[in-house]
Amino acid sequence: MKNILVTGGAGYIGSHVVVRLHEEGFNPIILDNFSNSEKSVMDGLKNITGKSFKLYEGDCLDRKLMKQVFQDQEIEGIIHFAAKKAVGESVEKPLMYYENNISALVLLLQEMTEAKVQNLVFSSSCTVYGQPEKLPVTEETPKQQATSPYGNTKAVGEEILEDTVKSGAALKIISLRYFNPIGAHPSAEIGELPLGVPNNLVPFIMQTAAGIRKELTVFGDDYNTPDGTCIRDYIHVMDLADAHVQSIRHLNSIEESNHIDFINIGTGKGNTVLEAINAFEKETGQKLNYKVGPRRPGDVEKVYAQVDKSKKLLNWECKYTLSDAMRDSWKWQQALSNA
Repeated sequence: MKNILVTGGAGYIGSHVVVRLHEEGFNPIILDNFSNSEKSVMDGLKNITGKSFKLYEGDCLDRKLMKQVFQDQEIEGIIHFAAKKAVGESVEKPLMYYENNISALVLLLQEMTEAKVQNLVFSSSCTVYGQPEKLPVTEETPKQQATSPYGNTKAVGEEILEDTVKSGAALKIISLRYFNPIGAHPSAEIGELPLGVPNNLVPFIMQTAAGIRKELTVFGDDYNTPDGTCIRDYIHVMDLADAHVQSIRHLNSIEESNHIDFINIGTGKGNTVLEAINAFEKETGQKLNYKVGPRRPGDVEKVYAQVDKSKKLLNWECKYTLSDAMRDSWKWQQALSNA
């Protein structure tokens, strides 16, 4: 059974990936400092899988701990999530973001090289594309100047990976550029746990419907889109989790010892904010209290992925719909409210 180290494995996306790795016969090992997750996630993982996973509690910036992990375990591959991801916070605390997201990646690559671990799946983002001039976004779409330090850490992270592979390092890397992950595990045992006021649409929809927030503000209805609201490519977190398992499989199948690829992970189509709200109301029967407000600075008007490469290289495509994601998110929100 192949040991896969999942950094940030107790986080939102990481925890769902741990479940899918386990279901597909891998042995996930979790490294997490719980700065953006809860210990209760480990219980959720056990309830779903019936297994207690090996956990290293600590930080990817802790070189001593990283060395210990590689000494203790025979690691076949790494999925690297551990990164801070709040756009607003990154503007206020850029140095914290650069230290956490960039320095930790550098340290991880150094320790991987020393331990002769080759396979790495990197958690990247469609933020590297900014507001693209042409849609859908392909992997060849020019990268734009990042609009936040968070976005810049993903762009710089990819450059670090590229330079490291160009240097001849024995590394095989896939950088997955996610679009907009939403949803939760259908069991409602794990899901997104936003700290404080959510930055993303779907958790805000859920908290408004649950009465935690008074109302949802839709930022702008005068964009050049069918109903005037922004368009995003919303992908169910379970589909996203599958893409990581397929990426590890793909890396295992590559014979060359020096390789890097960038792959968009999305549904291939966009939905407006109002379509997302309507899907929630229709799926759950809940009426949502929302109003239209002014545009939010820095928001991209529309972005969605072309997904030909993920189909071809990873043999992967989405199985879940927007309605599925709304149903699973609401089930998760109700579980949180009843906890």
